[in-house]
Amino acid sequence: MSKTEGFVLALSGGIGGAKLALGLCRILPAGALTVVANTGDDFEHLGLAISPDIDTLLYTLAGLDNPELGWGRGDETWTFMKALGALGGETWFNLGDGDLATHVERTRRLAAGEGLSEITDDFRRRLGISARLLPMSDDRVRTRLRTAESWLDFQDYFVRLRCAPVVREIAFAGAEKARPQPAFLAALADQNLRAVVICPSNPFISIDPILSLPGVREGLRACAAPVIAVSPIIGGKAVKGPTAKMMTELGLPVDAVAVARHYGDILDHYVADEIDANEVGGLGVPVTLAPTLMRSLEDRDALAGVVLKAAG
Repeated sequence: MSKTEGFVLALSGGIGGAKLALGLCRILPAGALTVVANTGDDFEHLGLAISPDIDTLLYTLAGLDNPELGWGRGDETWTFMKALGALGGETWFNLGDGDLATHVERTRRLAAGEGLSEITDDFRRRLGISARLLPMSDDRVRTRLRTAESWLDFQDYFVRLRCAPVVREIAFAGAEKARPQPAFLAALADQNLRAVVICPSNPFISIDPILSLPGVREGLRACAAPVIAVSPIIGGKAVKGPTAKMMTELGLPVDAVAVARHYGDILDHYVADEIDANEVGGLGVPVTLAPTLMRSLEDRDALAGVVLKAAG
């Protein structure tokens, strides 16, 4: 796919989405990929503005990620956290020394009046990333979860409590008034858009915040390009994170079919793992079966190629 043949738009959360985004970035020409990142996970901690999914995408696309953890930098040290703990500070959310520089600089620039989109674009250029990286919105949207006990902010649930509470409901505070990043909506209406890829991120806490923004679902339904989702469920299990647990707690079957049906009428094509071949035959949209577990760079490239082929 050359530049004259258009570009691809990917919707992504953190770890799983970043893996496919890297594959797409590697096999597409420079500048032919735009990634829209979930910012519902963003929060303020120790006085810093932290954007976990944006940072996972930045580090992954720049080749700086930690492949063992899936988040953070691969060359990380932890002097700050040790010193913070010795002073009695909050240590439930790990901030590596290199990662800390990202948060400090982002916080400084936000306080000086720059927008998150502008800062993110500058960061990705400085890190040598050819793909365009857009926050879903420059406005504040925060994912919150109603558990059996109370409402929780996302990072309290996800990191501090390690996803232990039972989830009854998910809400995106501020989404109804937030404005989607203008370049995001413009991309959906662009005649050069060749495909929209919903990466294999958690549908409920990584992709739904993006879809909850005013005009996004309408833009996806109206865009001329096919919308292709990759299942994050393989053989009834999630590769990583609380997706399967959440599905059970929300009363959904833990399978690839339930994810496809969750996306509903925005979906034009579905990519599921070969192990789920017997389940996905009657979805009402074309289905491509392929190995979807991305253990290596070659796996990421191969799945990206499958997705682009499915887009035609």
